Amino acid sequence: MTAVTPAPPSTATGPAPTGPAPAARPGGRAPRLRTAAGFAFGAALLFAVAPLALSDFRLALLAKYLCVAMVAVGIGIAWGRGGMLTLGQGVFFGLGGYAMAMHLKLADAGPGGMPDFMQLYGQLDELPLWWRPFASPWFALPATVLLPMAVAFGLGSLVFRRRVRGAYFAILSQALAAAMVILLIGQQGTTGGTNGLTDIKGFFGYDLDDPVNQRMVYFIIAGTLLALLALARQLMQSRYGELLVAVRDGEERVRFLGYDPASVKLVAYVVAAGMAGLAGALFVPAVGIISPALIGIVPSIEFVIGVAVGGRATLLGPVLGAVAVAWARTALSERFPGTWTYLQGLLFVVVVAFLPGGLASLWALTRRREGGAEARGRGWLPPGRRRGERAEVPAA
Repeated sequence: MTAVTPAPPSTATGPAPTGPAPAARPGGRAPRLRTAAGFAFGAALLFAVAPLALSDFRLALLAKYLCVAMVAVGIGIAWGRGGMLTLGQGVFFGLGGYAMAMHLKLADAGPGGMPDFMQLYGQLDELPLWWRPFASPWFALPATVLLPMAVAFGLGSLVFRRRVRGAYFAILSQALAAAMVILLIGQQGTTGGTNGLTDIKGFFGYDLDDPVNQRMVYFIIAGTLLALLALARQLMQSRYGELLVAVRDGEERVRFLGYDPASVKLVAYVVAAGMAGLAGALFVPAVGIISPALIGIVPSIEFVIGVAVGGRATLLGPVLGAVAVAWARTALSERFPGTWTYLQGLLFVVVVAFLPGGLASLWALTRRREGGAEARGRGWLPPGRRRGERAEVPAA
């Protein structure tokens, strides 16, 4: 027998393999570049295109819409990722808004002064004790975020520890919004009652009647929205984001693995409350008013509707949906003053019926259809079939 020696490795260069390219890793370079490009495009749109294309009035409306979009980002985390249908975000929006408005009203009144509505409605001789800390910006500014988060932490600790979820959680959060509205209306002498806190003229020394200062407020709001989007993306891409989705899809399995689902959901709920409080605080200088009509049950439901229209399972979907719903409300009310509410409801029904994934799913549907058309154009064949072969027809 003759020994067979292995052949040396071939050095000839041939055609590269024609298999499918390996999929990009979630944390790879390509997704990061796409994310950076997306944020750069959003920044250019908000900071360059919008101020040049819109009038001062329309830019102020856009600032209002972006505040609503901040609330939607938090709802996207709590509801889209965590499965918690939060119908009471108006509470946290109102807490942040009232905290900011109280400071601005005291700043307008001057040192030792009292807000005008207290002298008109309350007939008070001195400022209430719980109003006095808000005269300091070092207390008022952190309170716009920390106060809603503290309320959310207290409510969430009681609710999630008792494993309240689903429709029961939604009803409790909605009841909280109704209770807060009743409380604010009943304390007319110290909260402004139904009218709320109005006629806010200054913003940390700047006159809000000046269009230049209004643009400054818009830029602050736009920058804050981008920062919140970056924070939300970081949470979604982190290990905590994966754990939150796992709790949403299989809470009992997560508990068996040694994690506490209540703590996981509590973090998302508190973060969403802080975002809503910050949005309410920036809403006050943008609009100049905060009232119970802006924080009750109806506004809370409208927040959720915007997230559902945009697509709650995505990052940009809640923002797009909130801005689209708010813009549609303004546009329809201007053109159809008597029937705009019906048209807005019809818009919501159409989107939910034909786009269950929201407006954000349009891009995925378009790419899917283009991919199908491209495959048909290349003559795609089922696996195991070669080009030119005739399909075998099974015998009857």
